Amino acid sequence: MSIEILTLLFFGSLLIFLLLGLPLTFVLGGVSIVFLYFTSDIGMMYMIAMQAWNAMNKFVLVAIPLFIFMAMILEKSGTAEDLYEMMYVWFGSLRGGLAIGTVGICAIFSAMCGISGAAVVSMGAIALPSMLKYKYDKLIAVGCINSGGGWGILIPPSIIMILYAIITGESVGRLFAGGVFPGLLLFVLVSLYIGIRCYFQPHLGPPIPPEERGDWGRRLRTLKAVILPSMIVVMVLGSIVFGIATPTEAAGVGVLGALISGLVYRQLNISLLGAAALRTFRLTGMIVWILFGAYCFTAAYHGMGAPKLIEDLMAYIPGGPWGTIIFMQAIIFLLAMVLDPAGIMMICVPIFVPVVESMGFDPIWFGILFIINMEIGYMTPPFGFNLFYMKGIVPPSITMIDIYRSVIPFTIVEIVGLVIVMVFPQIVLWLPNKLF
Repeated sequence: MSIEILTLLFFGSLLIFLLLGLPLTFVLGGVSIVFLYFTSDIGMMYMIAMQAWNAMNKFVLVAIPLFIFMAMILEKSGTAEDLYEMMYVWFGSLRGGLAIGTVGICAIFSAMCGISGAAVVSMGAIALPSMLKYKYDKLIAVGCINSGGGWGILIPPSIIMILYAIITGESVGRLFAGGVFPGLLLFVLVSLYIGIRCYFQPHLGPPIPPEERGDWGRRLRTLKAVILPSMIVVMVLGSIVFGIATPTEAAGVGVLGALISGLVYRQLNISLLGAAALRTFRLTGMIVWILFGAYCFTAAYHGMGAPKLIEDLMAYIPGGPWGTIIFMQAIIFLLAMVLDPAGIMMICVPIFVPVVESMGFDPIWFGILFIINMEIGYMTPPFGFNLFYMKGIVPPSITMIDIYRSVIPFTIVEIVGLVIVMVFPQIVLWLPNKLF
């Protein structure tokens, strides 16, 4: 049977079972094993077991549960409340200031924890009621939280970057460094969008009343809120950048910072640690099973002769190498509307990255483009994770349709950011090249 027909049957089977609602890992693994059995010899089964075993022995994999555990503790530590108080008094007097302050807190949270949900849940519970109280447009209020909340996988540390590094063999440190300036770029673009729109349409984000803005004494006192977050960011990223610790060791340092934060805010107790550990076990187990399924998928599709087929197909895409990159980003964007980001990475990275490298593009740059696209996917209807996190927090007056509508302009802004990073690769590559 030709590779073209096998490809149609293979991906058709994957799509059918995913649409039936079966878990991604069992769909990837089960369909792959069946196709391997009928298209390859029994030796490929042993190859999958060896690849999975080798992956589980990679030291960098230990960073995943550590970063998740750190995020779970920070989410409940009380850090977000103090950060919001600081943003409230410093930015509340501006049109759209509370929304700009909210995305700023999301960026800080992203630099501490490495996953998306923590910032969305925290800001949805703290910032959203405050913005609605001061008559902010509900679409601006919800949209800014959805947008900023996704930066957890782009601004280092990032669980998704670690997965990309495991699959491709790239340096986690270089990926972390590559995500810094793109993350800051998206923060600037989103803040400019909010500020400009609220300047010309003041009713969308009115400033807080003068009597509630506080004096300079209050403003200066609130600056202490950035001490602990700054300490955690320096502990985690600084230890990697200056070669003091590996990413895995830095994750352990980050957990220490999160525990200190919990102690300072008097939130650290057995109940919090137990709940954080349980959620960490669940998320880590899900990621590891997806890894197993991904290795089955990669072995099966490559065993059928996929690399040659993909290279031949890419030759027919107009626009040469850049046309291929744009085509890949479009595929990722469409997949992100319906699939889990980790799953998309497991499916696409083994297929796309060899093609990208063969065309002479830097895999670190492509990895950051991939992750920006995944971050956009967190807030893209119909199945973006952040949309459902938000639905669990918003008041009854905000419907799911409102949440879907709120992300449209922010998605456009972030796509503009993706294009800028695509056109100017040095935004990604300058810092890794300087540091490593």
